[in-house]
Amino acid sequence: MPTVRRESESEAAAMLHPVKASAAHRLLRSIGRWAAILLTAIVLLAGAGFLWFIGRVPEAEVPLRGGADGIVALAGGASRVVDAIELLAAGRGKRLLISGANRATNSKEISRLNPEFAPWVRCCVDFDWSVNTLGNAIETGRWAQSRGFRSLIVVTSNYHMPRALAEIAHQLPDVALMPYPVVTDRQRAEPWWTEAATARRMFSEYAKYIFARLRMVLIPPRPREMI
Repeated sequence: MPTVRRESESEAAAMLHPVKASAAHRLLRSIGRWAAILLTAIVLLAGAGFLWFIGRVPEAEVPLRGGADGIVALAGGASRVVDAIELLAAGRGKRLLISGANRATNSKEISRLNPEFAPWVRCCVDFDWSVNTLGNAIETGRWAQSRGFRSLIVVTSNYHMPRALAEIAHQLPDVALMPYPVVTDRQRAEPWWTEAATARRMFSEYAKYIFARLRMVLIPPRPREMI
């Protein structure tokens, strides 16, 4: 009888193995299916987000209506600085901050390169040497608050404008921001998708924008002391 009993138990165990294997297979298939659905959703969401981001990138320079208390130019291209100085000379702002300037950049050098604007550069231009967009926003916040400015014209490249505005607004939520996007002649002549380097820059800027937005949600700005 013990022999018969052991044989029965072995047969039952052998019958259970296919059942367990089938259940594991179904579980793996279910996990794979949900993983594929999740991946597809992420890709579609990222694609929709990129299209939304492209829609926020100005395709042409926007004419300003009126002026502001101050002007901030995020350095990174000579045309940004020149455009900002022209706005200052036109009376669109009381002072200009060139944020992210090279260490060698100063009023004397800019006056030498743009002699027609020398009087405005000598009297009304400030500098900071931040190294990235977050640094630009932090220094802009300090500068605007120290001078009691309640409105700013923001000058930077068109593709950089969405992230620049988001970063500065995060630091200065109560200050009105007026975008002044700089668009090069090449950007006007050639759509961004027709050139690989420009397309890569757009995708890179979109990724940086998303990362910045996530950081803003997770890490709120430090409260500033009222001056």
